[in-house]
Amino acid sequence: MQLVRGLHNLRPQHRGCVVTIGNFDGVHRGHQAILARLRERATELGLPGCVVIFEPQPREFFAPDSAPPRLTRLREKLELLAAEGVDRVLCLAFNRRFCQLSAQAFVQSVLVDGLGVRHLEVGDDFRFGCDRAGDFAFLRQAGAAEGFTVEAAVTVEVDGLRVSSTRLRAALHHGDLPLAERLLGRPFSLCGRVLHGQKLGRQLGTPTANVQLKRRRVPLSGVYLVSTELDGRCWPGVANIGVRPSVAGDGRAHLEMHLLDFAGDLYGRHLRVTFHHKLRDEERFSSLEALKTAIDADIAAARAYWQGKPLTHEPE
Repeated sequence: MQLVRGLHNLRPQHRGCVVTIGNFDGVHRGHQAILARLRERATELGLPGCVVIFEPQPREFFAPDSAPPRLTRLREKLELLAAEGVDRVLCLAFNRRFCQLSAQAFVQSVLVDGLGVRHLEVGDDFRFGCDRAGDFAFLRQAGAAEGFTVEAAVTVEVDGLRVSSTRLRAALHHGDLPLAERLLGRPFSLCGRVLHGQKLGRQLGTPTANVQLKRRRVPLSGVYLVSTELDGRCWPGVANIGVRPSVAGDGRAHLEMHLLDFAGDLYGRHLRVTFHHKLRDEERFSSLEALKTAIDADIAAARAYWQGKPLTHEPE
């Protein structure tokens, strides 16, 4: 899959494609249905399929302190899009200049002049341009004038309700991992590099891997049964994600993971941590001894959970 960063990096060979636009945060089953249609239309027309995304996401630009937590960082999102058979991603910088583009200017500069779009697949509630003035009807009119077709993306439902990133965040916030898995079509996971931490886990007799999150906020918190793949083997473990209320810290969310019976060096490794089951909420303990007792209980619960269970990152 080819990544193009910014309109200025588009070249004549990038013109002529089938396009969809959106945040694609999480690349959930609703997104997957859009991408399946993108592949179908691209195959029919003999053209590459292109996904247009934004960094930062629009709500992160306008209200960074209240924007919803990311389900996927850019690196994770690109990996998921590639796995869905996307040929090309155009990543546009969402900044002050870009958000002031009118709907007409967006169509002309991005879709027509930049990509030479032949077919566009978007949700019928898609809004774009300055003050969100552009909508699906506007795109239909623009397509008729500029020679490209526009189709409304299909809606995917789970339990009678529409699959959306908002609904997925709510499921994760409430620790409902089975629902999150049904919305995603896979277990929820987070990726990051293992960094040196405070080494508190070693002091408590339970070494942990401190996984870098690079996020303002995280979509879930608490203590979870997790797994990660290392060198072709899937290792079970237990993880805490959150602000660590029992430890003086920086107020930011951290992900600390203990792998059962693992004795190797993880520093510098890039890991995907897959969440399988929530054990409990984060708690504030009155002493390190009380914290150690809770950690030991969490590890015992992890061993009991994984006893005789096949390890897989595929949906059950």
